[in-house]
Amino acid sequence: MTTNISMLAVDLSKGSFQVCAVRPDGSVLYNRALSRARFAALLADQPACVVAMEACATSHHWGRVAQHNGHEVRLVPAVYVKPFVKRQKNDRADAEAIAEAASRPSMRVVTVKSAETQARAVAFRTHQCLVRQRTQLINALRGHLAEFGVVAPKGPANLKVLEEALANEVGDLPGAVRAMGSVYLDQIARLTEVIEQLADELETASRTDTDLRRLCTIPGIGPVTAGAVAAFAPDLGTFDSGRNFAAWLGLVPRQRSTGGKAKFGSVSKMGQTDIRRLLIVGAMSVIRWVVRKGGSTNRWLATLVARKPKMVAAVALANKMARMIWAVTTRQEDYRMA
Repeated sequence: MTTNISMLAVDLSKGSFQVCAVRPDGSVLYNRALSRARFAALLADQPACVVAMEACATSHHWGRVAQHNGHEVRLVPAVYVKPFVKRQKNDRADAEAIAEAASRPSMRVVTVKSAETQARAVAFRTHQCLVRQRTQLINALRGHLAEFGVVAPKGPANLKVLEEALANEVGDLPGAVRAMGSVYLDQIARLTEVIEQLADELETASRTDTDLRRLCTIPGIGPVTAGAVAAFAPDLGTFDSGRNFAAWLGLVPRQRSTGGKAKFGSVSKMGQTDIRRLLIVGAMSVIRWVVRKGGSTNRWLATLVARKPKMVAAVALANKMARMIWAVTTRQEDYRMA
Protein backbone atom coordinates (compact mmCIF):
# COMPACT_ATOMS: atom_id res chain seq x y z
CA MET A 1 0.00 0.00 0.00
CA THR A 2 1.40 3.38 -1.04
CA THR A 3 0.02 6.65 0.24
CA ASN A 4 1.85 9.08 -2.09
CA ILE A 5 -0.05 7.97 -5.21
CA SER A 6 -2.49 10.41 -6.74
CA MET A 7 -3.44 8.36 -9.80
CA LEU A 8 -3.45 4.77 -11.00
CA ALA A 9 -3.54 4.65 -14.79
CA VAL A 10 -4.52 1.18 -15.97
CA ASP A 11 -4.20 -0.39 -19.41
CA LEU A 12 -6.85 -3.11 -19.18
CA SER A 13 -6.62 -6.61 -20.61
CA LYS A 14 -8.19 -10.00 -19.93
CA GLY A 15 -5.63 -11.47 -17.56
CA SER A 16 -2.84 -8.90 -17.26
CA PHE A 17 -3.14 -5.24 -16.31
CA GLN A 18 -0.43 -2.62 -16.84
CA VAL A 19 -0.62 -0.19 -13.90
CA CYS A 20 1.16 3.17 -13.96
CA ALA A 21 1.24 4.80 -10.50
CA VAL A 22 1.66 8.59 -10.59
CA ARG A 23 2.72 10.86 -7.73
CA PRO A 24 0.97 14.19 -7.01
CA ASP A 25 3.77 16.07 -8.85
CA GLY A 26 3.13 14.02 -12.02
CA SER A 27 6.20 11.80 -11.83
CA VAL A 28 5.85 8.04 -12.30
CA LEU A 29 6.36 5.94 -9.18
CA TYR A 30 6.16 2.59 -10.98
CA ASN A 31 4.76 1.09 -14.16
CA ARG A 32 4.35 -2.66 -13.95
CA ALA A 33 2.05 -5.52 -14.97
CA LEU A 34 -0.35 -7.10 -12.47
CA SER A 35 -2.60 -10.13 -12.61
CA ARG A 36 -6.37 -9.82 -12.13
CA ALA A 37 -6.17 -10.94 -8.50
CA ARG A 38 -3.29 -8.59 -7.66
CA PHE A 39 -4.99 -5.68 -9.41
CA ALA A 40 -8.22 -6.26 -7.45
CA ALA A 41 -6.18 -6.42 -4.24
CA LEU A 42 -4.43 -3.17 -5.17
CA LEU A 43 -7.76 -1.38 -5.61
CA ALA A 44 -8.90 -2.68 -2.22
CA ASP A 45 -5.70 -1.76 -0.33
CA GLN A 46 -4.76 1.52 -2.00
CA PRO A 47 -5.99 4.73 -0.28
CA ALA A 48 -8.48 6.76 -2.28
CA CYS A 49 -7.00 8.15 -5.49
CA VAL A 50 -7.89 8.65 -9.15
CA VAL A 51 -8.19 5.44 -11.21
CA ALA A 52 -7.93 6.19 -14.92
CA MET A 53 -8.71 3.70 -17.69
CA GLU A 54 -9.58 3.68 -21.35
CA ALA A 55 -13.32 3.42 -21.92
CA CYS A 56 -13.80 -0.12 -23.25
CA ALA A 57 -15.95 -3.20 -22.76
CA THR A 58 -14.61 -4.16 -19.31
CA SER A 59 -13.80 -0.68 -18.00
CA HIS A 60 -17.26 -0.18 -16.50
CA HIS A 61 -16.92 -3.33 -14.39
CA TRP A 62 -13.54 -2.29 -13.04
CA GLY A 63 -14.84 1.24 -12.64
CA ARG A 64 -17.59 -0.03 -10.35
CA VAL A 65 -15.02 -2.08 -8.40
CA ALA A 66 -12.82 1.01 -7.98
CA GLN A 67 -15.76 3.17 -6.92
CA HIS A 68 -16.79 0.53 -4.38
CA ASN A 69 -13.31 0.92 -2.84
CA GLY A 70 -13.67 4.70 -2.64
CA HIS A 71 -11.66 5.74 -5.71
CA GLU A 72 -12.52 8.42 -8.25
CA VAL A 73 -12.84 6.82 -11.70
CA ARG A 74 -12.02 8.53 -15.00
CA LEU A 75 -12.81 6.59 -18.16
CA VAL A 76 -11.09 8.30 -21.09
CA PRO A 77 -12.17 7.49 -24.67
CA ALA A 78 -9.41 5.66 -26.54
CA VAL A 79 -9.40 8.24 -29.33
CA TYR A 80 -8.38 10.90 -26.79
CA VAL A 81 -5.62 8.73 -25.33
CA LYS A 82 -3.90 7.92 -28.64
CA PRO A 83 -2.28 11.38 -29.15
CA PHE A 84 -0.41 10.97 -25.83
CA VAL A 85 1.28 7.67 -26.77
CA LYS A 86 5.03 8.28 -27.12
CA ARG A 87 6.79 6.60 -30.06
CA GLN A 88 6.34 2.84 -29.72
CA LYS A 89 2.97 1.37 -28.80
CA ASN A 90 3.08 -1.13 -25.95
CA ASP A 91 1.37 -1.64 -22.61
CA ARG A 92 3.81 0.57 -20.70
CA ALA A 93 3.44 3.42 -23.19
CA ASP A 94 -0.35 3.03 -23.21
CA ALA A 95 -0.55 3.21 -19.40
CA GLU A 96 1.60 6.36 -19.36
CA ALA A 97 -0.57 7.87 -22.09
CA ILE A 98 -3.72 7.15 -20.08
CA ALA A 99 -2.18 8.88 -17.06
CA GLU A 100 -1.21 11.89 -19.17
CA ALA A 101 -4.64 12.16 -20.81
CA ALA A 102 -6.60 11.71 -17.57
CA SER A 103 -4.55 14.43 -15.83
CA ARG A 104 -5.70 17.06 -18.32
CA PRO A 105 -8.30 19.33 -16.64
CA SER A 106 -10.33 19.74 -19.83
CA MET A 107 -10.36 16.02 -20.74
CA ARG A 108 -13.80 14.54 -21.42
CA VAL A 109 -14.54 11.32 -19.58
CA VAL A 110 -17.18 8.60 -19.83
CA THR A 111 -19.61 8.03 -16.97
CA VAL A 112 -19.33 4.61 -15.33
CA LYS A 113 -22.42 2.56 -16.15
CA SER A 114 -24.33 0.64 -13.52
CA ALA A 115 -24.80 -3.10 -13.82
CA GLU A 116 -28.52 -2.57 -14.52
CA THR A 117 -27.76 -0.22 -17.42
CA GLN A 118 -25.32 -2.71 -18.91
CA ALA A 119 -27.96 -5.45 -18.52
CA ARG A 120 -30.32 -3.35 -20.64
CA ALA A 121 -27.60 -3.03 -23.26
CA VAL A 122 -27.11 -6.82 -23.30
CA ALA A 123 -30.85 -7.36 -23.84
CA PHE A 124 -30.95 -4.78 -26.64
CA ARG A 125 -27.91 -6.13 -28.45
CA THR A 126 -29.16 -9.71 -28.07
CA HIS A 127 -32.38 -8.68 -29.81
CA GLN A 128 -30.44 -6.96 -32.61
CA CYS A 129 -28.08 -9.94 -32.99
CA LEU A 130 -30.95 -12.41 -33.33
CA VAL A 131 -32.67 -10.17 -35.89
CA ARG A 132 -29.47 -10.14 -37.97
CA GLN A 133 -29.16 -13.91 -37.71
CA ARG A 134 -32.75 -14.39 -38.83
CA THR A 135 -32.21 -12.05 -41.78
CA GLN A 136 -29.08 -13.99 -42.72
CA LEU A 137 -30.97 -17.29 -42.68
CA ILE A 138 -33.86 -15.91 -44.71
CA ASN A 139 -31.52 -14.47 -47.33
CA ALA A 140 -29.59 -17.73 -47.51
CA LEU A 141 -32.81 -19.68 -48.06
CA ARG A 142 -33.96 -17.19 -50.71
CA GLY A 143 -30.64 -17.57 -52.51
CA HIS A 144 -30.74 -21.36 -52.45
CA LEU A 145 -34.32 -21.59 -53.74
CA ALA A 146 -33.68 -18.94 -56.40
CA GLU A 147 -31.33 -21.44 -58.04
CA PHE A 148 -34.40 -23.65 -58.61
CA GLY A 149 -36.66 -20.87 -59.90
CA VAL A 150 -38.38 -20.03 -56.59
CA VAL A 151 -38.15 -16.27 -56.09
CA ALA A 152 -39.57 -14.34 -53.14
CA PRO A 153 -39.29 -10.67 -52.10
CA LYS A 154 -37.04 -9.68 -49.20
CA GLY A 155 -38.16 -9.61 -45.58
CA PRO A 156 -39.70 -11.95 -43.01
CA ALA A 157 -43.19 -11.01 -44.20
CA ASN A 158 -42.57 -12.83 -47.49
CA LEU A 159 -41.28 -16.03 -45.90
CA LYS A 160 -44.68 -17.62 -46.60
CA VAL A 161 -43.81 -17.81 -50.31
CA LEU A 162 -40.77 -19.95 -49.55
CA GLU A 163 -42.71 -22.14 -47.12
CA GLU A 164 -45.40 -22.83 -49.72
CA ALA A 165 -42.78 -23.67 -52.36
CA LEU A 166 -41.09 -26.17 -50.03
CA ALA A 167 -44.43 -27.70 -49.04
CA ASN A 168 -45.56 -28.10 -52.66
CA GLU A 169 -44.80 -31.75 -53.39
CA VAL A 170 -45.69 -31.51 -57.08
CA GLY A 171 -42.86 -29.02 -57.71
CA ASP A 172 -39.48 -29.94 -59.15
CA LEU A 173 -37.48 -29.24 -55.99
CA PRO A 174 -35.18 -32.16 -55.10
CA GLY A 175 -35.76 -33.92 -51.82
CA ALA A 176 -32.41 -32.81 -50.42
CA VAL A 177 -33.37 -29.18 -51.04
CA ARG A 178 -36.71 -29.67 -49.24
CA ALA A 179 -34.89 -31.25 -46.29
CA MET A 180 -32.38 -28.41 -46.02
CA GLY A 181 -35.21 -25.91 -46.45
CA SER A 182 -36.98 -27.45 -43.46
CA VAL A 183 -33.80 -27.00 -41.40
CA TYR A 184 -33.74 -23.32 -42.35
CA LEU A 185 -37.42 -22.85 -41.53
CA ASP A 186 -37.03 -24.51 -38.12
CA GLN A 187 -34.11 -22.23 -37.23
CA ILE A 188 -35.99 -19.16 -38.44
CA ALA A 189 -39.06 -20.15 -36.41
CA ARG A 190 -36.98 -20.54 -33.22
CA LEU A 191 -35.30 -17.18 -33.73
CA THR A 192 -38.64 -15.52 -34.47
CA GLU A 193 -40.07 -16.87 -31.23
CA VAL A 194 -37.21 -15.43 -29.16
CA ILE A 195 -37.25 -12.13 -31.08
CA GLU A 196 -40.96 -11.68 -30.48
CA GLN A 197 -40.49 -12.52 -26.79
CA LEU A 198 -37.77 -9.87 -26.42
CA ALA A 199 -39.87 -7.37 -28.39
CA ASP A 200 -42.84 -8.03 -26.10
CA GLU A 201 -40.63 -7.39 -23.07
CA LEU A 202 -39.53 -4.07 -24.57
CA GLU A 203 -43.15 -3.20 -25.35
CA THR A 204 -44.21 -4.01 -21.78
CA ALA A 205 -41.33 -1.97 -20.34
CA SER A 206 -42.25 1.00 -22.55
CA ARG A 207 -45.75 0.96 -21.04
CA THR A 208 -44.77 0.46 -17.40
CA ASP A 209 -41.50 2.42 -17.18
CA THR A 210 -42.20 6.16 -16.93
CA ASP A 211 -39.03 7.25 -18.74
CA LEU A 212 -39.52 4.84 -21.64
CA ARG A 213 -43.19 5.74 -21.96
CA ARG A 214 -42.26 9.43 -22.09
CA LEU A 215 -39.75 8.81 -24.89
CA CYS A 216 -42.34 6.88 -26.91
CA THR A 217 -44.53 10.01 -27.08
CA ILE A 218 -42.02 11.52 -29.54
CA PRO A 219 -43.00 10.83 -33.20
CA GLY A 220 -40.64 8.28 -34.76
CA ILE A 221 -39.52 6.74 -31.47
CA GLY A 222 -40.80 3.33 -30.46
CA PRO A 223 -39.98 0.82 -27.73
CA VAL A 224 -36.74 -0.37 -29.37
CA THR A 225 -35.32 3.15 -29.77
CA ALA A 226 -36.45 4.12 -26.28
CA GLY A 227 -34.78 1.00 -24.90
CA ALA A 228 -31.56 1.85 -26.76
CA VAL A 229 -31.55 5.36 -25.27
CA ALA A 230 -32.06 3.93 -21.77
CA ALA A 231 -29.30 1.35 -22.32
CA PHE A 232 -26.56 3.36 -24.02
CA ALA A 233 -27.07 7.04 -23.22
CA PRO A 234 -25.55 8.47 -20.03
CA ASP A 235 -27.52 10.68 -17.65
CA LEU A 236 -28.88 13.33 -20.01
CA GLY A 237 -28.56 15.90 -17.23
CA THR A 238 -24.80 15.86 -17.85
CA PHE A 239 -25.39 17.57 -21.22
CA ASP A 240 -25.80 21.33 -21.17
CA SER A 241 -28.27 21.29 -24.03
CA GLY A 242 -30.01 19.08 -26.53
CA ARG A 243 -27.52 20.20 -29.17
CA ASN A 244 -24.68 18.72 -27.12
CA PHE A 245 -26.58 15.42 -26.83
CA ALA A 246 -27.16 15.36 -30.61
CA ALA A 247 -23.45 16.03 -31.15
CA TRP A 248 -22.59 13.20 -28.73
CA LEU A 249 -24.69 10.87 -30.87
CA GLY A 250 -22.81 11.99 -33.99
CA LEU A 251 -25.82 13.63 -35.66
CA VAL A 252 -23.78 16.63 -36.74
CA PRO A 253 -21.68 17.30 -39.87
CA ARG A 254 -17.92 16.94 -39.78
CA GLN A 255 -16.17 20.28 -39.62
CA ARG A 256 -13.00 21.29 -41.43
CA SER A 257 -13.13 24.98 -40.61
CA THR A 258 -10.21 27.38 -40.47
CA GLY A 259 -9.56 31.09 -40.75
CA GLY A 260 -13.16 31.94 -40.00
CA LYS A 261 -14.41 29.88 -42.95
CA ALA A 262 -16.89 27.21 -41.92
CA LYS A 263 -16.67 24.02 -43.97
CA PHE A 264 -19.12 21.24 -43.21
CA GLY A 265 -19.04 17.72 -44.59
CA SER A 266 -21.08 14.56 -44.16
CA VAL A 267 -22.27 13.22 -40.83
CA SER A 268 -19.43 12.00 -38.65
CA LYS A 269 -19.12 8.27 -37.95
CA MET A 270 -18.10 9.03 -34.37
CA GLY A 271 -20.67 8.96 -31.59
CA GLN A 272 -23.17 6.39 -30.32
CA THR A 273 -23.94 4.32 -33.41
CA ASP A 274 -26.86 2.26 -32.03
CA ILE A 275 -29.03 5.22 -31.03
CA ARG A 276 -28.01 7.25 -34.09
CA ARG A 277 -28.99 4.46 -36.49
CA LEU A 278 -32.37 3.93 -34.83
CA LEU A 279 -33.13 7.65 -34.78
CA ILE A 280 -32.37 7.93 -38.50
CA VAL A 281 -34.54 4.88 -39.23
CA GLY A 282 -37.38 6.37 -37.15
CA ALA A 283 -36.97 9.74 -38.87
CA MET A 284 -37.14 8.08 -42.27
CA SER A 285 -40.40 6.35 -41.31
CA VAL A 286 -41.87 9.72 -40.32
CA ILE A 287 -40.76 11.26 -43.62
CA ARG A 288 -42.27 8.39 -45.61
CA TRP A 289 -45.55 8.99 -43.82
CA VAL A 290 -45.36 12.72 -44.63
CA VAL A 291 -44.69 11.99 -48.31
CA ARG A 292 -47.55 9.48 -48.41
CA LYS A 293 -49.97 11.97 -46.85
CA GLY A 294 -48.77 14.77 -49.11
CA GLY A 295 -47.78 17.13 -46.28
CA SER A 296 -47.55 17.62 -42.55
CA THR A 297 -49.05 19.94 -39.94
CA ASN A 298 -45.47 20.55 -38.81
CA ARG A 299 -44.47 23.44 -41.08
CA TRP A 300 -40.73 22.94 -40.47
CA LEU A 301 -40.89 19.27 -41.41
CA ALA A 302 -43.07 19.87 -44.47
CA THR A 303 -40.68 22.54 -45.77
CA LEU A 304 -37.66 20.32 -45.06
CA VAL A 305 -39.08 17.34 -46.96
CA ALA A 306 -40.06 19.56 -49.88
CA ARG A 307 -36.62 21.09 -50.45
CA LYS A 308 -34.13 18.42 -49.31
CA PRO A 309 -33.35 14.81 -50.33
CA LYS A 310 -34.99 12.23 -48.10
CA MET A 311 -31.82 11.04 -46.36
CA VAL A 312 -30.64 14.60 -45.68
CA ALA A 313 -34.05 15.39 -44.25
CA ALA A 314 -33.97 12.20 -42.17
CA VAL A 315 -30.64 13.13 -40.56
CA ALA A 316 -31.90 16.65 -39.83
CA LEU A 317 -35.08 15.25 -38.29
CA ALA A 318 -33.04 12.70 -36.28
CA ASN A 319 -30.98 15.59 -34.89
CA LYS A 320 -34.19 17.31 -33.83
CA MET A 321 -35.51 14.08 -32.30
CA ALA A 322 -32.32 13.82 -30.22
CA ARG A 323 -32.94 17.32 -28.92
CA MET A 324 -36.53 16.32 -28.14
CA ILE A 325 -35.24 13.31 -26.17
CA TRP A 326 -33.01 15.59 -24.11
CA ALA A 327 -35.85 18.06 -23.51
CA VAL A 328 -38.55 15.59 -22.43
CA THR A 329 -36.08 13.68 -20.23
CA THR A 330 -34.55 16.64 -18.43
CA ARG A 331 -37.89 18.44 -18.01
CA GLN A 332 -39.77 15.25 -17.07
CA GLU A 333 -42.58 16.11 -19.49
CA ASP A 334 -44.31 14.29 -22.33
CA TYR A 335 -43.74 15.49 -25.88
CA ARG A 336 -46.12 18.19 -27.09
CA MET A 337 -46.18 19.37 -30.69
CA ALA A 338 -45.62 23.12 -30.86
